[in-house]
Amino acid sequence: MSEKINNQDAERQITLVDEQGNEELFEVLFTFTSEDYHKSYVLLYPAAVGEDDDVEVQAFSYNADSEGDVTSSDLHEITNDDEWDMVQGVLNTFLSDDRLSGE
Repeated sequence: MSEKINNQDAERQITLVDEQGNEELFEVLFTFTSEDYHKSYVLLYPAAVGEDDDVEVQAFSYNADSEGDVTSSDLHEITNDDEWDMVQGVLNTFLSDDRLSGE
C-alpha cells in the first residue's frame, strides 16, 4: 500500500505483510528524522487495537521516494542497538509529553 507519511493530509495508515503472508493494517503514530543517523523513522501501531488495549509500537527506518511516498517495502528493521536506543528515547519523550501525544 502506498502512503505519503510526510503529508499531514494523507491517510496515515500502512499495511504490513508478515512472513506467512498475513496482512495487518497499522496507523502511523509519528515520523521523525535523526541527524545522528541520517535516516527517517516511522513508528506504527496496529489499527485494530481497542482504546483500553495495550499497544505494541513498531519502529522502522524508511526511504521515501522523491514525492514522499512510502510502501511497506521501503521500511527497514532497526538492528543496531544504539540506533534502537535512540528511537526508544524519542518514543519515550513523545509518550511523556502531553503536548506531543495529544493526551
